[in-house]
Order: sequence, then C-alpha cells, then structure tokens
Amino acid sequence: MKTDAWGIQAQYEDAAGKMRKVSKSSLTRIRAAMGDPPPPALSWHDEQVKVIRQDEPFILPADAVLMFEDGSSVETSSRLPHPLPIGYHKLMPACVSGSFVRLIVTPGRCHLPESLRIWGWSAQLYATRSTKSWGMGDLADLVDLARWAAPLGAQLLLINPLHAVPPLVPQEASPYSPSSRRFLNPLYLRIEDLPEAKKLGQELSQLAAMGRALNTNRHIDRDRVYHLKQEALQLLWNSFEGDEDFDRFQSAGGRSLRQYALHCCLVERFGSDWRRWPAVYRHPDSAESEPALPAEVDRITFHMWQQWLLGRQLTDAGQIIPLMQDLPIGFSPDGADAWTWQDVLAAEMTVGAPPDLFNATGQDWGLPPFIPHKLRATGYQPFIETIRSIICRAGGLRIDHVMGLFRLWWVPRGSPPKDGAFVRYAAEELLAILAVESTRAQAIVVGEDLGTVEDGVRETLAEQNVLSYRLLWFEDQPPAQYPWKALASVTTHDLPTLAGVWTGADLESQRKSGATPDETAQEQFRTKLVEVSQVEDQTNLDEVITKTFSKLAESPCAVVMADLETACAVTERPNMPTSGGNYPNWSLALPCYLEELTAAERPATLAHILNRRVGDTIGTSSRP
Repeated sequence: MKTDAWGIQAQYEDAAGKMRKVSKSSLTRIRAAMGDPPPPALSWHDEQVKVIRQDEPFILPADAVLMFEDGSSVETSSRLPHPLPIGYHKLMPACVSGSFVRLIVTPGRCHLPESLRIWGWSAQLYATRSTKSWGMGDLADLVDLARWAAPLGAQLLLINPLHAVPPLVPQEASPYSPSSRRFLNPLYLRIEDLPEAKKLGQELSQLAAMGRALNTNRHIDRDRVYHLKQEALQLLWNSFEGDEDFDRFQSAGGRSLRQYALHCCLVERFGSDWRRWPAVYRHPDSAESEPALPAEVDRITFHMWQQWLLGRQLTDAGQIIPLMQDLPIGFSPDGADAWTWQDVLAAEMTVGAPPDLFNATGQDWGLPPFIPHKLRATGYQPFIETIRSIICRAGGLRIDHVMGLFRLWWVPRGSPPKDGAFVRYAAEELLAILAVESTRAQAIVVGEDLGTVEDGVRETLAEQNVLSYRLLWFEDQPPAQYPWKALASVTTHDLPTLAGVWTGADLESQRKSGATPDETAQEQFRTKLVEVSQVEDQTNLDEVITKTFSKLAESPCAVVMADLETACAVTERPNMPTSGGNYPNWSLALPCYLEELTAAERPATLAHILNRRVGDTIGTSSRP
C-alpha cells in the first residue's frame, strides 16, 4: 500500500476488509513528530545501510575500502570479496572522505533445523514459585523447571520477558512495558545461590524467611520482594571483593552497560521520569559528562554487578534446556532505553493496534516508536543491541507483534487508538539483522502474528524462517492442517486459558473485573474445543485437556507448546487487557508450588502425549 515521504499510510484495510482513511490532523501530527523526511540517496555512498546476501556477489560502481567487524580491511575496486562473513561491516567509498555505508551481510534467513519437530513448556516465570522462592518465581526456579522438563522430553522453555524495570516502587508488573529490553530484572535473582551469600548467616536467614512468607498469598507483592532482595544484595555488595569475570563483563558491556547503570542511579535520585530530571541529566551525553561523586561511582558499579549476577543465573538454566525469550514490541517512555535513544524516538506518539474484531476501540500500549529514518541513520544499532542481548543466551526468540517489523500503528499521544495510522519500516533490513543474530546464536525465531496482518507478511516471514504463531482459539483448520513453519499452542497470556473457557470461569472473571465480556468469542472458543477435541458438552476438564493436546500433537508444526496454566488447570489468564486495573494482571502465581507441579499426574500425561512428536533438536549448539 502506498505511503508518503515519511512512510505513513494515508489509508489502510481494517480487520473486516474495509478501507479506512486516516484523518488529516493525525497525518499532520505524525509528520511533525518525525521531523523532515530523509532526502533521497543520490549515489550508492549516500546510502546509510546496504543489505546483501552472503551467497550473492555485489558489484561496486567505484573504488572503496571494506572494513570488517574485527577491524581488518581490504581495498576493492569493483567487486566485493565473495563470500563475505555475515555481520555488520563498513563500506567506505574512496571518493568521499569520512563517509561509510553500514553493510549488513545476511545469511538470507533465520536459523531453522530441517525437519524440526519438538515440543516445550511455556511459563510465566514470576508465577512459577517453589517453596524456596521469595514471593515470586526466580532463576533458580527456572533451573529446577528445566531439570524437570528435559527428562520428560521437552526441548524448549518459552518464558515471559525478564527485562529490567526502574529500581523503585511501585515495581512495574507488566513484562511488556520494561525500562530496558537489553537488561534483566534483579527480582529474578535467587539470593541464596549468589557468591558469598552463605557468609551473611543470620541476616540472610531472616530476609529469606520474610521472602518465603510471601508465598502464602497467591497475589505477588513485587514491591515487598524488591525491598527484601535489594536489602540482601546491598549486604552482599558491601562485602564483594571483586572478580575477574565481573571485570570482563564490564569491559564487554561497554558504554551501553554503563549508561544503563547510570540511568538506574539517576532514577534512584530523581524519580522514574527522566523528562522531569534536572536539565543536565536529561540526555545521556550530558549526564555522562557530569563528574560523579565516589558514592555514585560505587552505585553505578552496584547496578552493573546485578546484571552480571543475572546473566550467570540465566545461563545456568539455558545450559540444561534451550530457552525461548520474549521480545516486547517496545519499552516504557520513562525508561532507560527511551532515555538512551531519545534522539531517534517519536516522543509524542505511542504504538498500538487499530480496532479489530476483538478490540472494537483499538489498543494503545503507551510505548514510544522509533522514527524509521532516524533508526536507519544509526545503522540500526538500537535494534541490533536489543536482539543480541536477548538471543545470546537463548535457543529461541519470540517476537511480540512481529508485524511491527513491517509497519506499526502510531497513535498521537492523547488521541484514541482509532485515530492512528500505520507507519512503514524497512522490513528487509530488520529481517536481515534478525537472520544474522539468529544464525550466530543458532536460535530459532517465532513471530507473534496475531491481529491485523496485511497481505504478504506471513509469506515473507516464512521465507525468512520466522515461525508463525498458531493458536487453537483462532485457527479455522484442525491442528493436523497447520503449517510446519509455525509454533502451535492453545492460547497465549492475553487470552483465556483452556480451563477458563471450559468451566466458564474466564467469562465470570471478566464480569467481576469490570471488563465488557465478549460472550460470542467465549462461545466460539468453547465450540472450538468441542469440535477439535471431539468431546461432549459435559466432558470433565481433565479429559478435555488430554484430548485437546492429543490433537495439537498431531500438528506438523516445528514447535508445539503446552502452557503451565493448563498443566495446573488454572482458570485465570495471566493478563486481561481490558480490565482497567481491576484485575491482578501479571501478578497471580500458579495455585501450586513448583515441587507439586513437577510431581503431579496431569503435566506428566501432557508430556507423554507430546512425546509422540519426534524430531530434531533446536540447533547445533553445545547444549546437552
């Protein structure tokens, strides 16, 4: 569909197939938020980014110097060396001093083993508590979950985003509105497993007892967890004497790590919204130039140290079974990533979705979008850093709202979602980066392609080996007719659980929370279970679960996921988007401890059913 010079679509096709026009006032505001459109490139060396496939030769119109990622270089007169290593190189024309083109050499598609046919568990880690947890599931619980899942035959664990939130209370509950998508949330640390923790003795025992006491309430109290764990971490930090591995971690993290830690310190001093800080601290360039007090230097290092600890504990779980981590569509406008990359963001815009069959008013997620041409001018560095930080310890990556690689629904701040417009991104270039990082990490990629999906997107993603996301609730065909390049599941975190639909509890929960219940959709979901699973209307829940997953196991999809909510017959969904704050979104623990879950009959039965799927492992990495 046509766009203007800014990449904005003046009209679009809605979920019902009807063409809609964007208002002139919305177009004006979106253009103002972007600034002047980029000038057209007059020659090849005016291009900021150039993508080429590794297996395709590339002819240059003039002499140039090619500088590889490792710093080595080669002069070339007409043809680039072939084949080139995948990655991000600099192509510097001999005729223009100081100019270069970021050359992205892509393998052409993401990593995907031939004939992949596996299954795994999806888990909300915060909800997966053990008797040792301090009020919420943590990375040691993830290790124990992995140790249970792998012998049962699972070859993948899909977990909610574990990204960092601001270091203050109230703690952000939603995993999909992080401060940063590049760093991790210290709430997930298992304190007792940290180096030198045993030396704390009685102090740690008292904190641990208070933390475990939080498990008696199914509602997760993140603020209390935060206070307890930060008190313990400060005690450990006070006695920390250094570590060579930590030194290497700081060096490898470079400026990005230090900026994130500096942002944490400034949040602790001035509050969460960097736009209200003293002027000198509102931009990272000026904030970094300010002389720091000794106490601030120590605090910056303290926040970097927490990231080091998180990385070590997360790696422990990933060595047992491949993890699939989740990439949210964006980040909080108040957070570290927005502060760091503010020059390439449209501050007066938020991203969301137009009205569709399930959200008649549309959606506004409150997250600022990247301005396409300004993101491109950075050589996509923010996107590269983000993907790499998540995929480097994972066997897979799930991209929330993957359609955002092609276009995003921008909503002028303060306007209803219906008054937005689609803004185009250079999908070919973003997908090339995704292929580079996926190949390097030997990680599969899944794109959550639910909602309004324009023609050709799913086909393009399939060509790039990005797996589609197929939910039983929405598919017209039986699981046996799903495509291979897909991940199949019954539901997802924003939708009703299987038990919630079958028992009617989800509909009642919607009413109690003040949401407008979609009774037609609920009836369609229940009918889907009857048709697919071939059960009677009064069949007991356990039989419905086993028969549904028996059918799901028949799908040819590369990956089939079973969710822990179904394994525990949970009727509450993790998140109810339309509840208006009257539902405990992202804050309900599973109704049983991890030790009880792993000893229960229903999860073992589901594993037995799904083990009928025989196929390859995820990749050729060193994981056992």
